[in-house]
Amino acid sequence: MPFTPLSRRRLLDGSLATGATLLVGKQVAAQGHDHGGMSPTLGLVARPKLPIMDQPLVEPEVRRSANGVLQTSLRCAYAYRDVGGVRLYVRSYEGGSPGPTLRMKPGETLKIRLVNDLPPNRDTMPADMSHPHQFNNTNFHFHGAHASPSGIADNVMRSMAPGETYDIEIELPKDHTRGTYWYHPHHHGSADVQMASGMFGAIIVEGDFADIPEIANARERLLVLTQVAHDARGMIEDFGTTLFPETATRFLTVNGQRRPTIAMRPGEVQRWRILNTGYQDNMLLELEKHQLHAISYDGIQLGAVETMNTHLILPGQRADLLIHAGAPGTYELRALPYDQGHPSPVGPLARLVVAGEPMNMKLPTSLPKPPLETIKDSEITGRRKLVFSATAPEADAAGHWQEFGFFIDGKKFDPKRIDHRVKLGSVEEWTIENTHEHDDHVFHIHTNPFQITHLNGKPLATPQWRDTAPVERKGGSLTFRTRFLDYTGIFMLHCHMMNHEEMGMMQTVEVYK
Repeated sequence: MPFTPLSRRRLLDGSLATGATLLVGKQVAAQGHDHGGMSPTLGLVARPKLPIMDQPLVEPEVRRSANGVLQTSLRCAYAYRDVGGVRLYVRSYEGGSPGPTLRMKPGETLKIRLVNDLPPNRDTMPADMSHPHQFNNTNFHFHGAHASPSGIADNVMRSMAPGETYDIEIELPKDHTRGTYWYHPHHHGSADVQMASGMFGAIIVEGDFADIPEIANARERLLVLTQVAHDARGMIEDFGTTLFPETATRFLTVNGQRRPTIAMRPGEVQRWRILNTGYQDNMLLELEKHQLHAISYDGIQLGAVETMNTHLILPGQRADLLIHAGAPGTYELRALPYDQGHPSPVGPLARLVVAGEPMNMKLPTSLPKPPLETIKDSEITGRRKLVFSATAPEADAAGHWQEFGFFIDGKKFDPKRIDHRVKLGSVEEWTIENTHEHDDHVFHIHTNPFQITHLNGKPLATPQWRDTAPVERKGGSLTFRTRFLDYTGIFMLHCHMMNHEEMGMMQTVEVYK
């Protein structure tokens, strides 16, 4: 037969399922086998098999504000974690993943003492800033917050070195939107590796839907969706081989558990706060024989319930969904196949077990007016167009990761360069275009949420408020409007596929008086 070259995608896609199964299977077998008198210093210590699936869902520790302040500490350090039958040794917040859930209210202040107990970096700063580097530098980003990007607030330009302690103080305005947010590192060069390790956690800004009894009386569940990647030692130390391949994900987890179980009673309504912390990929969610009833996206309330059979959630996005349990039985929450230029990871996320005495709970028939006003044509003070693009070697299956490039307006990220200057109080319309032939991208901008008006040039029937949104490949586009209110300073826009951001797909925005 004639020889047909394999693309990088086909080569990786074809080997993923078998390779991942063999690797995980071998590791589990080794952990349960008695190696007799072999030296523990070789790492061959007999240990019981680890629970892989079907344990009850465990939600992260909750830390709450008191007297207008949420004051806490977060320690960054390596930790062992048993996940899906595999023992990992990775960077973490407080020794776990996710980190603690932080709950506060609008008008309150988040004060964090961040302790970087990661070891010293083993490399120096590279000549090309778009090459991942110095994986143990870190910082802190309150994703989705409308807060100051300067000083010791939500400032992702800060560099927090190993062996040091730093104070963070983020004050939310009294009219801040209420909903589901999150935190994660955002240090250029190390953010991708640290987030893939599990360094993230949820932030809940409380008070939304307090006057809607069907929502206020529903039990809340936090589901933090994660892509698990690791090398043969259960670590994440090599960007090029462990994270950059498009099919590097071994399996998916919820709250750091592989296929946990969630209990509900027939007729019960629960509110699931779903957060996609994936370092690279979209997830197309389906709950078997149940509909998904959305009430909020990216921490911003909807004006009406949106009911769907599946929901696409991108890296960085949040979706608050009401789940109305059906008949007794076991139902699978899973990620379905989705093409984002490469196949998104698929498989089980959790199992819903419906059992017990029935409950007579209802879904809301209406929602309050959304918190943010629609941006009218008459408000627009300026327009901009940005182009996302990428380059790859001709035979990308054989290409080294350094041969790939990711750009905005033809330029890689430079922290010394200001890419956009916007006057405080401006209201602008931006169009983001993706000329990349192979991959969709995920647009995110800090500090100010935006209202999507068009996707791929087609108007949305109802403009939608977000802080993270898709830009499809091959000329796809995203058009939105945003108000630059309250805060001056420098912040970022970037692709929230963290591989792409790390390799240059990021720009700075400066808002000035």
